[in-house]
Amino acid sequence: MRRVHSAGEIVAKLRLVDELSSTGRVVGNAVQAIGVTEVTYYRWKKRYGGLESDVVEWLMELEAENGRLRRAVSELTLDKLVLMEVSNGRCLNPALRRTSVENVRAVLGVSERRACRVLGQHRSTQRKVPKSINDGGHDNGHRQDHPIQHGSESPASRRSG
Repeated sequence: MRRVHSAGEIVAKLRLVDELSSTGRVVGNAVQAIGVTEVTYYRWKKRYGGLESDVVEWLMELEAENGRLRRAVSELTLDKLVLMEVSNGRCLNPALRRTSVENVRAVLGVSERRACRVLGQHRSTQRKVPKSINDGGHDNGHRQDHPIQHGSESPASRRSG
């Protein structure tokens, strides 16, 4: 099972192998005594050999921070590509934003979540298919089936019929 060693443990194990090999033990046996493989020992020796434990700890923190910053830069670069794909600026119309999200997903292969976040489209509005006027859904106040004809009927004729 893989184990993460602290900076102090790595430096101590490297020193122990150096002491054991200086007393005449073979490096392979000394490495087995500290509980790591020879490959790991030589990798540690190449990377941390001759350093103090506080310097090794500082180096490991820098490497972790470097990894976090690389991920942040890659995410921001992808967001920039999404915005460049829609380069006409801010789409105020939800229908345009919807098609922009679909276009970005098709061209760049990003997730719906990322495309919606970058373009300012709520994901639920992206998933719901808008109803058209003729589908029997919302008709925006326009009645198409029975238009009102003003002046053709008197109020008395409407009551009787």
